Amino acid sequence: MTPTEQLVVSEVFGPTFQGEGRSIGRRAGFVRLGRCNLACAFCDTPYTWRWEDHDPAAELTHTTVPAIVARLEAMGVELVVVTGGEPLLQQRRLVSLAREIARRGWECEIETAGTIAPAADLVPLVSRFNVSPKLANSANPQDQRYKPAVLGAFESTGRASFKFVACDPEDLDEVQAMVEDCGLGDVWVMPEGTEPTVLLERSRRLAEPVLARGWHLTTRLHVLLWGDVRGR
Repeated sequence: MTPTEQLVVSEVFGPTFQGEGRSIGRRAGFVRLGRCNLACAFCDTPYTWRWEDHDPAAELTHTTVPAIVARLEAMGVELVVVTGGEPLLQQRRLVSLAREIARRGWECEIETAGTIAPAADLVPLVSRFNVSPKLANSANPQDQRYKPAVLGAFESTGRASFKFVACDPEDLDEVQAMVEDCGLGDVWVMPEGTEPTVLLERSRRLAEPVLARGWHLTTRLHVLLWGDVRGR
């Protein structure tokens, strides 16, 4: 590890719970990296990338890998979730962090939108890639948000879960097309929302259609517990 190697960081927080997907409810520490290559209409972390109404000088810091690891060690966690923004924009330097996480025997999950393929030297250091391909409801242009070859690369690692954010059952047809086109397994559907009442209502509407298609359903545990609060 290079002592001076740095990542562009939005926040490091925990211990808390992993709120989404296959590891929901697990005690974890979070490393939220800054910057993103998409602009989702429903993004709940615009402070990592949307500079029209956020100040990058206030929101982002250049933080060394040892400093990040020291904060994680103080949490006493066994699972580290690297999220964003889009973490794979910093993939070269992220390898150094993932290596230190693995060296301590912690599990590492990386959350990504699935538009940047994982590097060969990163894959064996990661327990799971939580890949969240964006649908039309995100308001991103299709050619920017949907990269079939990249999704196939994640599937081929054998370490990927695919989590789709849905607003209503009609979104599931688009999910089905992407799953079939790219040959994706371990499919999860998550209701969009940052308010507990919205999440519950959308979860109820999605539940039966998701079951019928043979997929998994996840809520957003942190939102149910604490609402739309940073650092939880």
